[in-house]
Amino acid sequence: MSTTRLRHIGVAVMSAAVATGGIFLLQPAFSSSDRAGGPLLDAVRQKINDPKADVPSRAVQESTLMGASSANPLDILVVGGGGTGCGVALDAATRGLRVGLVEREDFSSGTSSRSTKLVHGGVRYLEKAVFNLDYGQLKLVFHALEERKQAIDNAPHLCHALPCMTPCFSRFEVVYYWMGLKMYDLVAGPRLLHLSRYYSAQESVELFPTLAKKGKGGNLSGTVVYYDGQMNDSRLNVSLACTAALAGAAVLNHAEVVSLLKDEANGRIIGARIRDNISGKEFDTYAKVVVNAAGPFCDSVRKMANKDVKPIICPSSGVHIVLPDYYSPEGMGLIVPKTKDGRVVFMLPWLGRTVAGTTDSDTIITPLPEPHEDEIQFILDAISDYLSVKVRRTDVLSAWSGIRPLAMDPSAKNTESISRDHVVGEDYPGLVTITGGKWTTYRSMAEDAVTTAIKSGKLTPVTGCLTHNLRLIGGEGWEPSSFTILAQQYVRMKKTYGGKVVPGIMDSAAAKHLSHAYGTLAYRVAAIAQDEGLGKRLAHGYPYLEAEVAYCARQEYCESAVDFIARRSRLAFLDTDAARRALPRVIEILALEHSWDKSKQKQELQKAKDFLETFKSSKNAQFHDGKHQALEIK
Repeated sequence: MSTTRLRHIGVAVMSAAVATGGIFLLQPAFSSSDRAGGPLLDAVRQKINDPKADVPSRAVQESTLMGASSANPLDILVVGGGGTGCGVALDAATRGLRVGLVEREDFSSGTSSRSTKLVHGGVRYLEKAVFNLDYGQLKLVFHALEERKQAIDNAPHLCHALPCMTPCFSRFEVVYYWMGLKMYDLVAGPRLLHLSRYYSAQESVELFPTLAKKGKGGNLSGTVVYYDGQMNDSRLNVSLACTAALAGAAVLNHAEVVSLLKDEANGRIIGARIRDNISGKEFDTYAKVVVNAAGPFCDSVRKMANKDVKPIICPSSGVHIVLPDYYSPEGMGLIVPKTKDGRVVFMLPWLGRTVAGTTDSDTIITPLPEPHEDEIQFILDAISDYLSVKVRRTDVLSAWSGIRPLAMDPSAKNTESISRDHVVGEDYPGLVTITGGKWTTYRSMAEDAVTTAIKSGKLTPVTGCLTHNLRLIGGEGWEPSSFTILAQQYVRMKKTYGGKVVPGIMDSAAAKHLSHAYGTLAYRVAAIAQDEGLGKRLAHGYPYLEAEVAYCARQEYCESAVDFIARRSRLAFLDTDAARRALPRVIEILALEHSWDKSKQKQELQKAKDFLETFKSSKNAQFHDGKHQALEIK
């Protein structure tokens, strides 16, 4: 379809309003807020990228929140520490506002750690835009492609371009997908990562050795490879939280909003009652505006202000599975364009393994969603027709479910057809809600929410939005070759069975992992490994080092064993069994960092075991057969 026809689509279809009386409006694709820079931006960058800077301690952050009184309130209090909430905190802090953020569990403990790991414009949305003459879907693609490039630029160590292969089993499919993906390139314009291209069947199998030469659609005619972005989602989320902390925001995980505070005179929300879930103490924090960024739980926060408020969340379950690395080659993903429920299924290389998904089905909202066996089997069946290797249930190393907080559209027949655009609005004075959207557009979602909060509270920021060109902590000065410096300059200290500490090499796998996980701050983790004898790997076959546990406890607000195995490292998501084996040592190091007694250590072990039970790997049953007694705290 020509670009002229696409313009006609844009003219023909206007953006729609969503539910709750027209109060919440779909946001424009491109923000018009001030892209301020100059000396202030330079000062913010210097503060964030100081290699010797330490994040304020958890005690300091809590003290700041407790000190926000009715006479001296924060400008903004953010509820929810996912990608959007932490993005709001960073945006507001860099505008010169006084900001606090509280998260009931851990940063990225919910939806933000359970994504498909893609930073993408949305090929599926483009197809809908063309065939349904839907300007709203086209707007989403333009918007997401702009933010895709920005996310990769702002966190280059955590986000990168990834080629994705689309198999074609007829000449018609070759032409269809080639034209569609060339249109995707065209829409990306200057934000293009790399040009898509066609590969013959023979070339395709050389690039993707496990690709089937024959499927249900016939013999393989070739493939079309296009590029999208990939990320380490929870580490990106944690980086947002730490960057916001360095920029001046008081961020506090494991802190729950018990109730909202109201000014009885005018009915405006003026803060929140907060419970520290670690210490158990409660306190009030006052703010001129509260931003509700609680994801799937945003309706629960809204009901604290008005118990009769109409829900705006339509929760959708997205299940993913992790398979061994041999299912996909390093550096090449696979997109399955046709499944029985009409969705696209991806199979992507990720952190040395293969992640496959996703499903899209109605679900209930729960803190720890679990995948159903039929959903796992659906993904296995969807990819089996496109692979030459036998797809086995026993190969599933981990499986998890995430809840998408889709904005409800009363006219939608199912969640697959609901717009993925974000929604921001104020349906109760002083309480701004931001929800919907997707990981790729977190930055612009945060910008819209902060702009709305400024209007609501009549706040006076020092400048406009600065996050458009603001690299996150560890990103400034990082290069893909940075790992070589670690490999050359550091050794890993490891313990022998004789009780002695001897040096080991900083091998390329460990150096690459540290470089990509921590960016330019990787040397601080390597120094702990070298100087404190914490260079041993936590689990066989994975590059995670003991030093990371100590570093994350000191510099990334890692407060529990689950915080580490699920969000600071990705062991729980990559290999549930490996995460179980690492637990005793993780808890031992955290106990030293946080002064835990034996009772607390046992409690942490049980919580971690219960958490891992929600990840439906093929080895979960072995956990109960007596083979994992080594996990006991002595």
